[in-house]
Formats: sequence, structure tokens, C-alpha cells
Amino acid sequence: MKKILDRTKGDRWIWLIVILLSILSLMAIYSSTGTIAYKNDKSAEQYLVKHLVMIVGGLALMYFSHLLDYRYYAGISKVLMVITIPLLLYTLIFGNHVNDASRWVTIPVINQTFQTSDLAKLALITFLARTLTRKQENIKDVNKAFIPIMGSVCIVFILIALANLSTALMLFGVSILLLIVGRISIRQILIVCLAGMVLLTGVILLGSRRQTYISRVQAFIHPEKADPDKSFQANQSKIAIATGGILGKGPGNSTQRNFLPHPYSDFVFAVIVEEWGLVGGLVLVLLYLVFLYRCVLIVTHSPKAFGALLAAGLSFSLTIQAFANMAVAVGLGPVTGVPLPLVSMGGTSILFTSVAFGIILSVSRDIEEKKGLDVPEKKPAAGNRNKIIVGEIPAMG
Repeated sequence: MKKILDRTKGDRWIWLIVILLSILSLMAIYSSTGTIAYKNDKSAEQYLVKHLVMIVGGLALMYFSHLLDYRYYAGISKVLMVITIPLLLYTLIFGNHVNDASRWVTIPVINQTFQTSDLAKLALITFLARTLTRKQENIKDVNKAFIPIMGSVCIVFILIALANLSTALMLFGVSILLLIVGRISIRQILIVCLAGMVLLTGVILLGSRRQTYISRVQAFIHPEKADPDKSFQANQSKIAIATGGILGKGPGNSTQRNFLPHPYSDFVFAVIVEEWGLVGGLVLVLLYLVFLYRCVLIVTHSPKAFGALLAAGLSFSLTIQAFANMAVAVGLGPVTGVPLPLVSMGGTSILFTSVAFGIILSVSRDIEEKKGLDVPEKKPAAGNRNKIIVGEIPAMG
């Protein structure tokens, strides 16, 4: 154990945030799985143990991911993209259908399902960070830089959006932020946004889930006119939050967990606020804000463009997802199926999220090691595109 702790590097605040989120997750999942355990003739402890195994597995993946030099993820991103696009296609055609959506595939032998969009998020962000870094000398060139970047973003967006529009929109937003950070011209970014709007319109009008999207938006805009079944989840979530008060009902005392369809995943934030009150909700919000702040520091101190873009993209993705989940719970957005990172009960989603945290910590570890050596960075040669200093890219404000 001492050897593991000695080799644990990177931002200590992020490690602390991960541990706190994991502990909070275990308490919330144990409390919110009573109803589903009863329906499935199981005990809540069985779900807790399963979730604990995934948390421990995620921490292990995060540890090994942070030990790997983040530069290796540039090469890994190419492999991930080659795997991701066919896998997304396979999921759409042969994946497990739940609520008219095909988002999951079953892993042979272990019989464990996983959501392919989780892998796609990791693949696209790392690939964009790599491409933007390598194409800096030709960043304004349409054929050499813009088309490959736009193509990867639009292909992944449409393949995810057909089954999971909310995740696709968030990933598209993160991609746009990375393009801005990566010095893509405003005109080209507007073209990407226009292409995204065209694809989005096509998904809504021609996709098999168009009625679901339209009904959710209508229920959000006009809840008084909505079908009670369509607004049921949102209403139960609001009741949970409203009855939580300042200090909450206490751990394990949630009542709305018996009515919310997914109190352990999509609406786990509502259960946390009901049991821990406004104070517990604010603490959770603060943890994600501190995480984002620490990532901003990592981005601004990273000596290489790839590390800065990698940390920026992954941190944007995680925090946007977190606040999207909490916004839905408090009624600030239409209902989506977006989980709360490291808190919602999940299988492989926890593992992919943990890898994302580990990659950010790998960038942070590299910064620490360079500071420890106290050796000034040499300015790269003009022809070396892989060693562009962050000063050449306005990574963050």
C-alpha cells in the first residue's frame, strides 16, 4: 500500500474529490436501490457490493491511467477512433434496445453491457486534442486540418445522436470548445455548428425517437399541459428536492426514491438533496466546481499543447455532464438519460469516467515532474509539430 501511495502523483485536490464523490456515491446508491431490490427479489446490499466493485475497479483504472505518460494517449486515440465508429454502427443495428433506443452492447463471456457512447466520448476528445496539436502549423488549411476535424466530430455526433441525443449534444458542445481553444477560425467553427444543426434537425425529424424528444421538450416548456406520464419523473424529482429543506431528512430517509423510476442513476442528485438537504446539494456542486478549477490550473500550466487540450476537453466533458444531470433534477432542463459522473450507479460508465480522471491526473503528474526537475522548456524546432508550447495556443483565459 505504501508503494502505491508513493507512486500516486498528480493534483491532490482531484484525488480528494474523486474519493469524496465515491463515498457519497456509495451512500446514495445504498439508499436509493431499496425499491428496485424489492422488485427484483434482491437485497440492497447486493447492489451496493456490485457498485463497490465498479468503484474499486474505476479507482484502479484511474491509478494505472495516471501512471501512463499522457503523450501515449495521442497514439491510443487513433486506435480508439478506429474501434469506436464501427462499434457505434454495430450498436445502432445490433445493440440492446431499451425504451426504443439502442445504446448498449453486451460483452461476450462476462455478459456485461456497456454504453458505446462512453467510449466514443473518450475517443473523440483525445483524437481532437491530438489532431489540433499536430495540425497547428496548418490549422487554417481546409483540406489538411478543417475537413479531418469536422469529419470526425460530425460522424461521431450523428452515430450517437440517433440513439442518445443528449449525450451527443454535450459531446458536440465540448468539441466546439476544443476547436475554439485549438485556434480554429470563427468562420470554420460556425460551419461546424451549421453542420451540427443540420444533422440535429435530421435526427429529430427522421429519427425513430423523434416523438420522445418532442414530448420531453414540450413537457419541460409547458408542464401544465403535458401528459402526466411524460412529466412524472420531473415532478417527483422536484418533490424530493422541495421536501429536503436545508439539512435534509437524513441518510436513508428518502421517500421519493420509491416513486422516481431511476433514483440511483438519472435522478440520484434529487435523492441526495432530499436526504442531505440544500447543504448536501451545494457540497456536491462545490466538488465539481473545485474539480473544474483545478483542471483549469492544469491546462494553464501544461508545457505542451496536447496536454492542455486533453485536460481541457476531458474536464469540460465531465463538468458539463455533471451540471446537465443536476439541472434536469432541479427542473432547469428537459429529462435526459445523463448520469452524474462517479455518483450515479453504473457499470462500465464508471470505468470510462475513471479513465478520464486518470488521464487528467497524468497531465498533472507531468507538470509536477517538470517543476521538480526545474529545467526550463526549450522552444521546439519549427518543424516539430508534436512539441508546441501552450503559449502558442490560448488554452484558457
